[in-house]
Amino acid sequence: MAHNSALHSNFDVDYVISYRFADTNNIEARNGFTALMQSLARVGLATEVRNGDNCSLLVFIKVGSDKRFAHEVYRSRVKDWLHGVRAAEPAKDTVAGQNLTEAERFRIIHHLITSPNEEGGAGITPKEGRWKNVESIFPLHDHTFNKEWIKKWSTMTFLKVEDLDEIRNRFGEKIAYYFAFTQNYFAFLIFPAAFGFASWVILGSFSPIYALVNGLWCVTLVEYWKRQELDLSVRWGVKGVAGIQKKRRDFKHEKEIRDPVTGETLQTFPATKRLSRQLLQVPFALLAVLALGTLIATCFGIEIFLSEVYSGPGQTLLVFLPTGLLTTLVPTLTTMLTTVATRLNEYENWETAESYESALTQKIFVLNFITSYLPIFLTAFVYVPFGSIVVPYLDIFNLTARPFAQTEKQLQTPKVGGFVINPSRLKKQVIYFTVTAQIVNFGLETILPYVKRRGFSKYQEMKSESAAKKGGAGAGVTIDDIPEEAEFLKRVRNEAELDVYDVATDLREMVVQFGYLSLFSVVWPLTPVSFIINNWIELRSDAVKICLGMQRPTPHRADSIGPWLDSLEFLAWLGSITTAALAYLFSNNGLGPDGTPAVIQGWALLLTIFFSEHIYLLVRWGVRLAISKIDSPGMEKERGERFRVRKQYLQDTLGHDVLDVPSDFMEERITRASLEEDARQSSLRTTGPKEHFWSRQRTWEESAKVGASLIEKMAPKEGKKQQ
Repeated sequence: MAHNSALHSNFDVDYVISYRFADTNNIEARNGFTALMQSLARVGLATEVRNGDNCSLLVFIKVGSDKRFAHEVYRSRVKDWLHGVRAAEPAKDTVAGQNLTEAERFRIIHHLITSPNEEGGAGITPKEGRWKNVESIFPLHDHTFNKEWIKKWSTMTFLKVEDLDEIRNRFGEKIAYYFAFTQNYFAFLIFPAAFGFASWVILGSFSPIYALVNGLWCVTLVEYWKRQELDLSVRWGVKGVAGIQKKRRDFKHEKEIRDPVTGETLQTFPATKRLSRQLLQVPFALLAVLALGTLIATCFGIEIFLSEVYSGPGQTLLVFLPTGLLTTLVPTLTTMLTTVATRLNEYENWETAESYESALTQKIFVLNFITSYLPIFLTAFVYVPFGSIVVPYLDIFNLTARPFAQTEKQLQTPKVGGFVINPSRLKKQVIYFTVTAQIVNFGLETILPYVKRRGFSKYQEMKSESAAKKGGAGAGVTIDDIPEEAEFLKRVRNEAELDVYDVATDLREMVVQFGYLSLFSVVWPLTPVSFIINNWIELRSDAVKICLGMQRPTPHRADSIGPWLDSLEFLAWLGSITTAALAYLFSNNGLGPDGTPAVIQGWALLLTIFFSEHIYLLVRWGVRLAISKIDSPGMEKERGERFRVRKQYLQDTLGHDVLDVPSDFMEERITRASLEEDARQSSLRTTGPKEHFWSRQRTWEESAKVGASLIEKMAPKEGKKQQ
């Protein structure tokens, strides 16, 4: 019973700070830790300290003052209201816990811990400056919820909006948006999966009909998701939250100016100077294309030479050489280019964390685009139409097979025009990236980390048992644990060693997958069938990964999936071009140009692309217009909130009966006394034409009588009217 209680109870802990001092001298570590405790206490947080693993301390944090925390909640909500995120002004008597989700609580406490001192926070930034010994800051998993969540999802096919609400309430909007997009994408895949299967059976590959339908589907998905983003932002109360931007600590201003409107002193960096630095993205993109493109093209050439030219011994093994080179060198080169992209992003000196993240995402997308799609582009638009011309020049790669060749003939490339391409190569490559690579990625992302974690845990237990047998020191860090806390502390130490979850990685994976569907599914119409199966598993495996394989994510707010939406739009547009080009190139019953570009009519290819792109633009306009006419729950809720705010304002300002019709609209009667009183009043003041004008008719009844008499005089006679 105690074990189970420790497993499911977090002892009211909100956050844990891992303070590691293995590489710090004793005095510096003690002074740094004292400063850490003082900073946390200054912002009203209570702390408890226990020992951790490998020269580390675990600082347990919870709210120490409900009054101070209620003030922070109110302050946060007022800020949202002033920026237009909340429709109504928050109540001034806000109390801690009132209408507070778990995600909002953790977000506000994290803000207290990490925000600068001038903003009322402790200013603790892990692994930076004076806080270099602070390794991580993380909330603890709710294992009861995690267990129920995984069990519930394992039996569901589709997620309801209430399920997304639950994710948002637990992990914040940023992660909820990822699951919402993946669920929306999964539901949308039902139609292309069914149509793709029918096309595969009836129409075959490279069908213009499938290409057209797939393009329409891609446009509809992207435009519909935009509306879904808006609805969810209203439902979750985060519409416009991107406008509340947090300034980066590393931002370096060049001058201070006075805001002419607010009078505030603003720290600025010249936009022209940032733009000049952003121009370095052009050589960076060229460098990425040159480096990754050269590597991929080289391995591509080696693979073609070994699989389709070389005919000597060891061929079945040598064909795996390019794969080994790509597996080894591409991640290494990508890591190096990612480092360059990060430094370039820092050099651009973005003012806010949101703009910094958006710019970095765009740079990383360039690298992902090259590594993910370039091999298929080379096959589709180089090997297929120009194979008979290019392959004879691949004899430069005979060095890879020369040690194994028995005769020169086995290394000899065919003459120009004498090489026959492998027509099924493109389809096999698309199948690899849309099926095999998805399975491999699932294993690397979910299964391998679990195996490594279990193996490391087992190794630590064996090491501890061995040490206990030899010297009696096997208890290690647990020797001072209080029995009732032992299981809880063991779990926390395990969570402290887990990796930090990055939702951008999973979003990038979904966007890249969408790219395969948009760009190349015309080659193999069963692509959406593979993806719908993969994404059902992906939704569940990501939930398991968050619950078991990662530290609990710190909740962050968002009102969209950010710059990844731009990537989706770009891929949908590019897909309209590539699918048209592929449908034209393989219009001869799917055989393709057969390596000889002579059969390709350049004007026809360009005309096909031109019409396809303009059809895409026209359809996108039509879909946007149609969706804009459709009402949605989010828009209805927004209108309702605005109406309630206006009504409340009028009632508070003018009274509750402001919208009612006055009951005493006064039927004033003209009597002798009233006429005498009016005459007396007019004799006491100077009257002119204006006063005479408004004294002719005293009541609405008199005006009605005068009007009726005028109508009677001016109306045409019945006899004249008939004539």
